[in-house]
Amino acid sequence: MLAGAAGAMALNLPAMAGPFESAEFEKLIPADKKLLPEWVKSLYARGDRIVYRGAELDKIGMPVGGICAGQVYLGGDGRLWRWDIFNQHLGTGDGGYAHPPQAASPLAQGFAIQFKAGEKLVTKTLDKSGFPDTTFRGEYPIGYVEYRDAESPVAVLLEAFSPFIPLNAEDSALPAIVLQFTVKNTSQQRVECRLGGYLQNAVGLASNAMDGMRMNYPHQNAAATIVEFSSAMPEKLPEGKEPTVFADFEGESFGKWKVEGEAFGKGPRPGPTTPEQHLSGFQGKSLANSWTGSDAPRGKLTSPEFKIERPYINFLIGGGDHRAETCINLLVDDKVVRTQTGKNTDAMQWAGWNVKEFAGKTAHFEIVDNYSGGWGHIEIDQIEFDDRPHPSTVAMNQLPDYGTMALALLQPAKDDASIAEIDPSQLPAQLFPATPPDAKQPGAKPFDQKLAGGMSRSMTLEPGAEAKATFLITWHFPNLTMPRLPGGRHYAKRFHSAVDVVRYLAEHFDLLAQQTRLWHDTWLDSTLPYWFLDRTLINVSTLATSTCYWFADGRFYAWEGVGCCDGTCTHVWHYAQAVSRLFPSLERDTRERVDFGLAFHPNDGGMGFRAEFDNSVAVDGQAGTILRAYREHQMSANSDFLQRIWPRVKQAIEYLIRQDADRDGILDGAQMNTLDAPWFGKISWLSSMYVAALLAGEAMAREMGDHAFAATARKIADAGQKNIDAQLFNGEYYIQTPDKDHAKSVGSYNGCEIDQALGQSWLFQVGLGRALPKEHTLAALKSLWRYNFTPDVGPWRNANKPGRWYAMAGEGGLIMCTWPQGSGSRVQQNFDYYFNECMTGFEYQVAGHMIWEGMVEEGLAITRAIHDRYHAARRNPWNEVECGDHYARAMASYGVFLAACGYEYHGPRGHLAFAPRLTPEKFRAPFTTAEGWGTFEQHQKDGGQQATISVKWGELRVRTLTLTLAPGAKAARVTATVAGKNLPLKVAIALDKATITFDADLRITADQSLQVAIA
Repeated sequence: MLAGAAGAMALNLPAMAGPFESAEFEKLIPADKKLLPEWVKSLYARGDRIVYRGAELDKIGMPVGGICAGQVYLGGDGRLWRWDIFNQHLGTGDGGYAHPPQAASPLAQGFAIQFKAGEKLVTKTLDKSGFPDTTFRGEYPIGYVEYRDAESPVAVLLEAFSPFIPLNAEDSALPAIVLQFTVKNTSQQRVECRLGGYLQNAVGLASNAMDGMRMNYPHQNAAATIVEFSSAMPEKLPEGKEPTVFADFEGESFGKWKVEGEAFGKGPRPGPTTPEQHLSGFQGKSLANSWTGSDAPRGKLTSPEFKIERPYINFLIGGGDHRAETCINLLVDDKVVRTQTGKNTDAMQWAGWNVKEFAGKTAHFEIVDNYSGGWGHIEIDQIEFDDRPHPSTVAMNQLPDYGTMALALLQPAKDDASIAEIDPSQLPAQLFPATPPDAKQPGAKPFDQKLAGGMSRSMTLEPGAEAKATFLITWHFPNLTMPRLPGGRHYAKRFHSAVDVVRYLAEHFDLLAQQTRLWHDTWLDSTLPYWFLDRTLINVSTLATSTCYWFADGRFYAWEGVGCCDGTCTHVWHYAQAVSRLFPSLERDTRERVDFGLAFHPNDGGMGFRAEFDNSVAVDGQAGTILRAYREHQMSANSDFLQRIWPRVKQAIEYLIRQDADRDGILDGAQMNTLDAPWFGKISWLSSMYVAALLAGEAMAREMGDHAFAATARKIADAGQKNIDAQLFNGEYYIQTPDKDHAKSVGSYNGCEIDQALGQSWLFQVGLGRALPKEHTLAALKSLWRYNFTPDVGPWRNANKPGRWYAMAGEGGLIMCTWPQGSGSRVQQNFDYYFNECMTGFEYQVAGHMIWEGMVEEGLAITRAIHDRYHAARRNPWNEVECGDHYARAMASYGVFLAACGYEYHGPRGHLAFAPRLTPEKFRAPFTTAEGWGTFEQHQKDGGQQATISVKWGELRVRTLTLTLAPGAKAARVTATVAGKNLPLKVAIALDKATITFDADLRITADQSLQVAIA
């Protein structure tokens, strides 16, 4: 049922031309969803683990490096691709949804196996070309690739991962990939085989502006066989003739350069064009400069053709860092072969390219400004042809892609062979030479030639026997630089080189691998459906992509999506529930160092929603960050964190209160938010977030002993709940009413908007009661199901053209906003196109809320529609796209999992609660806390109940435990034991919940269990 399930839901309704009125609404989003009964049944079924094969392998890219250590994909057939470990800022746009990228790698890497078939020596690559019957099973953080072939006497299983241990961020952030192969003899004869791996030395691969040498050093110790990949520069640059100036942009016009668009004007501009442009570093009087006083204009300069006759091209560059949009390109045969962006600075710097490989070819330049946002301009001056790189560009140890890599084989055997120098064009044949080369001899080649190294292990397998070989690929590229940010890699503070990473992994491998597999097994050891477990955890892999960084000074930082939108943006990241539950130290540091630190306005309590990049306030981000402060406090072992930040949290709440002039619990004035425009009027979703923040503020104030402020927050929150319901509930759902002074400002107005009850959804994540009355909240959620969810988005999108397609025709989704009462109030302005889209982070928020409120089937259906959209037959399951790849908001999926568990936790109080929404009579699922993680299990029968909390890693401190009682339960007798010892306790019953309070804190350590019996 997994493949093509969303397509099976499609209704094939006719497309309707917009605009439309309510009479036509039913044709676009029918009330009868006509979900296939088999599909609905599959929502609940445990099902099977998902295995991909055939064409489904082509789009798979599961991140497998350490968190915040760069990005490398494990492909569907086991090849590694999308390497982004070299600090190149490879930003990606949103085109990857409709047209997913194909697997591609900038470097040669792979594995192969050699064996005898009769008298013939056979070498097969470990990929789909070598083993056409390859299958893939991806269960983050581990990917499994199985290679079988009826004609081969061996089968091979690859298990690929980087250590991933919740609550242990340090060991989960290693710049490394573990590739453990198990080779099994499936024949009836003894088999002798060799298993090998190779890797290209990619040091300096991106900059490629050096006259140095790449060096491969093989060595072996008791822990590993290693080939280390590094580089070396000559002591001095080669002599050469004076450079030839191709363009100095000193004339009144661009001469023979072709000018397109308005950005560059009619000719070179003399120095800074406006006082706001702090331009420096150019030569002469003028330059090519697309800053006009605004970043809005776009344009392109195209040079006349020339023949490449000298090995280097050098130039001065400044302006924006937008890949393919603010850049200079070198084109050969009309293909871009070199490109360089600015660095978000107008202090121009020398840059350049090694172009030896294109000698004698005809080429031309493009200077491109195709970006109208911040830093949407480019400056170029003094393009020169030279015999050597410009002196200022050749400090190799300062280049972004300067560093080391390593290929290693753990637990070395006596006959392991390492090869320092392999020609990548001759792979994999050179991986298994008849006579192994001298393992002490290094390999070396100049930068304009490719150099690879490899190693192999011999195995002799009796029939049915198997053997393991564990390879490592590690890297160390410390020179991360990002405009306005501290830069450097956190891992470089721990390790001095890629070999240092190998040593650490080799020394601690058994424990790191065991704990990674323990988490993997704990996660899947559940009664929840496999598809649900996969989809709700899958977006945690965003941490192992170039969305996320961990700087040398210990600061966590992230884009919204890969290279898309700066600043760990508060109004996006507050949707993401995963990181705080798995690596809470990263979230606590971000709250303290960034949101209530450098982004904080001490004069008024506001916080810049993009920190260094936009210091203005987004009210949803402000409210969401207050809620996150409480969540991070809950995921702490004690109150130290909250005590440190409380004064500023209180100021942040007071900031919001000042936006509510009459303290009626509804925000006033301009309300900037995640839809990238200020909204005006009374807006249910933004004011519900305000009420939720007030309730979180009340809870924190009481814990801090500030009872007066707690009372103030509660009073306004009570007013807000009453007034939002009275003024903004239209009988079916919550709406926005206009501000008479901004009647035409963008907004949803009487539309059924996806986040209308967002504040209530958030409160479930932190166990804080209600922001909106239950009856009307349920009505609003039912309206979202009725009016916004459709098994086929095609008819709606064809009638509403503006917007990006994150769900294609034939695919199901929850549309951001619809107008079931007629579209008369719809304001066509600015970012209105957002309303037509399906974006997974928003969808997950609603799905989780529905499950919390008892609309389990609807919540599962929305989540499953996303899962089906991201089936590997369509696109990469591990890359949920919004305005960039691996979009952070999608980590709201973890909140859906928490809803299914009915999970609540408060570390400082030692409080834990579960209220399973799926099969509560027989339920098992993982949980995390501040100091440990494990499994919760319960069985209910005949009014009785058994619950077990098993700690698998770390420890759990518990003082109170709340469980939802089985139907008809009296809870007349409650007992609890640890290690067979009865525990003194008290029990309080409220409605269907039993709260057990122990006489003293329980500390349950790994491999211990708390068992509770209710009769």
